[in-house]
Amino acid sequence: MAQGLLARFRLEERGTTVRTELIAGLTTFLTMMYIVPVNGFIMADAGLPMGAVVTATALITILATVFNGIWSNTPVAMSVGMGLNAYFTYGLVLGMKIPWQTALGIVFLSGAIFVLLSFTPFRVWVMHSIPMDLRRAISAGIGAFIAFIGLKNLGIVVADKATFVTLGHFDKPEVLLGVFGLLLTLILYLYRIRGAFILGVLVTAVVGWIVGIGHAPKGLFSMPDSIAPIALHLDIPSALSLALLPVVITFLVTDMFDTLGTLTAVGARAGLFQEGDDVDKSLERTLEADALATVTGSLLGVSTTTSFIESASGVEAGGRTGLTAVVTGLLFLLTLFMLPLFKAIPGPAIYPVLVIVGILMFTELGKMDYSQMDLATASAAFLTVMLMPLTFSITNGLAAGFVAYTILKLAGGKLSDLNLGILLITAISLLVFILH
Repeated sequence: MAQGLLARFRLEERGTTVRTELIAGLTTFLTMMYIVPVNGFIMADAGLPMGAVVTATALITILATVFNGIWSNTPVAMSVGMGLNAYFTYGLVLGMKIPWQTALGIVFLSGAIFVLLSFTPFRVWVMHSIPMDLRRAISAGIGAFIAFIGLKNLGIVVADKATFVTLGHFDKPEVLLGVFGLLLTLILYLYRIRGAFILGVLVTAVVGWIVGIGHAPKGLFSMPDSIAPIALHLDIPSALSLALLPVVITFLVTDMFDTLGTLTAVGARAGLFQEGDDVDKSLERTLEADALATVTGSLLGVSTTTSFIESASGVEAGGRTGLTAVVTGLLFLLTLFMLPLFKAIPGPAIYPVLVIVGILMFTELGKMDYSQMDLATASAAFLTVMLMPLTFSITNGLAAGFVAYTILKLAGGKLSDLNLGILLITAISLLVFILH
């Protein structure tokens, strides 16, 4: 069996062993296991039954990660992406009052377009068309958006008639528990503890149960809930509305940026996706797996599926091949049977994860050189980052950024800085304000 794995995943060629890949797969699993209960909470807020979402999240993680490991032979794990799942719930369903079935249709359409682009040079053209600083601003803006949602749900930020938002009430036990969970998880992450997120969630949950916030589960395991209430319930015809085209494009562009950004980071650490035809093929196959996973996930009843940056933890543990991903995916089988535990976790133990993921995404701003940046780029980046949380919409922030960038470039006589990709996205972005 070991010899078969060596040959199938080309372990010797990449300087790794079966044991190393097994440890790397376990490491990635512990690092990203949090997504199952967290996504269950987020999408349950949109009206989907939490049990079905937990099962669907575990299933798409298993299917996408194992398929990618076998198809592309890269140590990249996939699951429901943080950011777009929050936008799905709080931006589309609760904010725009779009039925969750229609929102799933939007996810399907964005994934279908991504699939088509993944088999053509067009995806590379689109990526190269958009300046790196704007891509980083989009990532940072999404980080600010989901962190704001996390702070709001923790009660750290609350509504105020005079100032719109203000500091919450720290005399409430739920708020104090959330602050404890946030600080604990940050400290665990600071010390690079494996599984910092899930450990933070579980320890905070236990503290909550002890002080009377929530109730400890009567058992840890049960059979998985059926996904029948959400599977194949997507409404594609309603998602084809012209008014929703900017939202579809937002999901598409964000997924593409997220995926390529993740693969760039993971590839740099693993020595993958550098040069050569074989490496290009691995990158293409990983993108194809990512796109197919989004389509499949929407059919199962969850938001956009994407490559997880947590895959880097497995790479740091020595993972270099698809065997790492296969091991990670198979370990997620355990989460199918952990619904009693996940349901018992109180909200203040879950929402700190949104804040911390937001913080990590926001650090993209640190990679931007403002001293070399012109006003068009600086203004576009600022509007993108600020308007995503302030308008509770990734689409609004992205659209404002591209419209401002194009107008200021034209006003400054720098037509050569604009290309067809920028102009196309700007034209679609204008629909956001025309149809608002």
